Amino acid sequence: MGTDVPLLSDWNGDATRAFGIELELFGMTAVSARASFLIEGGETIREAWMHGSELPDVDDVIETAQQLSS
Repeated sequence: MGTDVPLLSDWNGDATRAFGIELELFGMTAVSARASFLIEGGETIREAWMHGSELPDVDDVIETAQQLSS
């Protein structure tokens, strides 16, 4: 199962702060909470998941992305 969508890597923490998912962890700031977002057209959040300490269910994210794109 695959999909053709761009993925974001947030090395400088800009998206972490913009999405409001910044944590302090072991004395480090600007640590991202585990989260996944499906963004349409570069500006509309269509779905969001906060994963807590669990690993994200990537299959669920991909399935939802495919449903939204059809």
